[in-house]
Amino acid sequence: MDLTIHTSVLPHDDPEAALAFYRDTLGFEVRKDVGHGGMRWITVGPADQPGTSILLAPPAADPGITDDERRTIAEMMAKGTYGWILLATSDLDGTFDRLQSGDAEVVQEPTEQPYGVRDCAFRDPAGNMVRIQELR
Repeated sequence: MDLTIHTSVLPHDDPEAALAFYRDTLGFEVRKDVGHGGMRWITVGPADQPGTSILLAPPAADPGITDDERRTIAEMMAKGTYGWILLATSDLDGTFDRLQSGDAEVVQEPTEQPYGVRDCAFRDPAGNMVRIQELR
């Protein structure tokens, strides 16, 4: 079997704030920006990895989701427990400094974890956890 990760999905509730974070702060390129009605789907990714993307999507766009489920999703996003992604970099300290200077919400400064990785964590504007590991 030959599988690759093509796209992972994270929710957003403010497309302009999501663009500012993923394009301007993280430096990802915008691959697609599609709107329909009051909703907007934005695909971003690292310029040097054209086969891997993050789809920033409205969290409750599925018409099969109930109002109770929409409220639960909104509550989980507000707490930062709905979506998350793990990124990697060879320069954790430089990446941390860049994100911190871009006003990203710091959750954890660069830390040596007991399970053998060094990482840091931020929240994006929708509350998604963005953990960044140092490549060794």
